[in-house]
Amino acid sequence: MSATGASRATAQAQPPKAAPTANWHVKAAAIASGWGPTAGRLLLGLVLAWFGYHELVQPALWTGYVPAVGSTSTAAVILVLAHGWLLFVLAVALIAGIWTRAAAGVAALLLAEIVIWLTATAGLSDLTMRDVGVLGLALCLTGATEQRFTLTS
Repeated sequence: MSATGASRATAQAQPPKAAPTANWHVKAAAIASGWGPTAGRLLLGLVLAWFGYHELVQPALWTGYVPAVGSTSTAAVILVLAHGWLLFVLAVALIAGIWTRAAAGVAALLLAEIVIWLTATAGLSDLTMRDVGVLGLALCLTGATEQRFTLTS
């Protein structure tokens, strides 16, 4: 058998190579599992920063959500400001990647309190269900051990 005949026989015995896009879903899953927790952490941080900022800038708009305290009282304003600072500090920790699991855990507790209070006072609503979703994200991030761009986990 000639050298050309041997190379043809070898080429015929090897299975055809798969197209590069044949395993795109495997590659996409690897990217999502690697970057998903990081994206979730950053997005949760942005949501917490948004609400924290608004509570700090216009606390009077949020005093109606303070349980067992008159919405026009000074105590309600102080509680909203404290809540806003807590949200903002958690947001900074999540975005900066500082104690990410602890920050997500505290955020989950805070969001659980919000969901329970909203459900008890107004029942299930679009607002409550949105917070249930954000609570779910915080719970997932509490258990996420592998994240990118963190200083401490």
